[in-house]
Amino acid sequence: MDYAKVASDVITAVGKDNLVAGAHCATRLRLVLKDDDKVDQAALDNNPDVKGTFKMDGQYQVIIGAGDVNHVYAELINQTGLKEVSTDEVKQIAAQGHKQNPIMAFIKILSEIFVPIIPALVAGGLLMAVNNIFKSEGLFGSQSLIAQYPQISGISDMLTVLADAPFIYMPVLLGISTAKRFGGNQYLGAALGLMMSSQELQEAVAKAAKFSLDWNFFGWHLHAAQYTSQVIPAIIAVWVMCHIEKWFHKHLHSAVDFTFTPLLTMIISGFLTFALIGPVFGQVSDWVANGLVWLYDTLGFLGMGIFGAFYTPIVVTGLHQSFPAFETILLNSYKAGHGSGDFIFVVASMANMAQAAAAFAIFFLTKNSKTKGLSSSAGISALLGITEPAVFGVNLKYRFPSV
Repeated sequence: MDYAKVASDVITAVGKDNLVAGAHCATRLRLVLKDDDKVDQAALDNNPDVKGTFKMDGQYQVIIGAGDVNHVYAELINQTGLKEVSTDEVKQIAAQGHKQNPIMAFIKILSEIFVPIIPALVAGGLLMAVNNIFKSEGLFGSQSLIAQYPQISGISDMLTVLADAPFIYMPVLLGISTAKRFGGNQYLGAALGLMMSSQELQEAVAKAAKFSLDWNFFGWHLHAAQYTSQVIPAIIAVWVMCHIEKWFHKHLHSAVDFTFTPLLTMIISGFLTFALIGPVFGQVSDWVANGLVWLYDTLGFLGMGIFGAFYTPIVVTGLHQSFPAFETILLNSYKAGHGSGDFIFVVASMANMAQAAAAFAIFFLTKNSKTKGLSSSAGISALLGITEPAVFGVNLKYRFPSV
């Protein structure tokens, strides 16, 4: 691919003077334009190096492909003189001229909170999978590997610690990410997450053989529960903390602000977390998990088939960005001995494979050389989990593969 030429073609098609800002993600140029109607859509559709285009959330997105888009973006910046910005900055610029409905705004918030912590969750999940090789019976004989070779049990013990950490201390990860999203101090967010998953509280609750402890406040008994692995309570608690911190920053000044804002923020946030936020939203989290498990147990393959049929349209709207929140709840419920684990990921994987199969079908049916090249690369990309080229560049374009 001639990156300079592709960038030049894109600039010509959208209009150099029409460009406001631009960034890129794994596969796409994400452009903010003054007027989308000025785009020469036919030129982009006929460009052999452009896998497809679509508009979403005030951004005109041009699909180039993984491994190439970053080079094309660098050339675009070089040829236009635009300032290089991040995808988050582009979202903010686009949002200024694009009013988002409340549901999409909520989904966007969840996405911005969860996307940064996904690498930690992926690492923890893969470490669990590796550890299962050591612990599972029947893989290498009737007994597990650590039963056959006790001298390697230490490896399994270490992997258990490494794999459990991101999930046990989920409130800490969410505390950092949520505080960043809402403009609070990330270290205070982490501190609040540590309070919710405190080792001392975990040990005390375990010794008491119940789910909460009684803290005596002048005769009023506060039931303090641990919130390890919790998602919704942690997000709400840190969101409240951010508002409290901002209020103190606004009303306290100089050295008083520096000293007392963190102190008062953590005292008030901590009390509200254990007295109100944790109990209420912990119950909400349980309802969500139980509802999803009930849906899976009740409808079984039929329900998952319906979900799978709607998964790609959900991806097109961007609503899938909220799924990590619910997947984490399902995983934590499974670790606690309830439910069947993360069936959302399984359905999503099957939907991705279906998009890949549809793209490959176009490859075998078409005689157009550009379409053959696009559909084959899009199909391979979809097999690897990146479905945008297949969805937007092939299947939606020809309509019938998406049915």
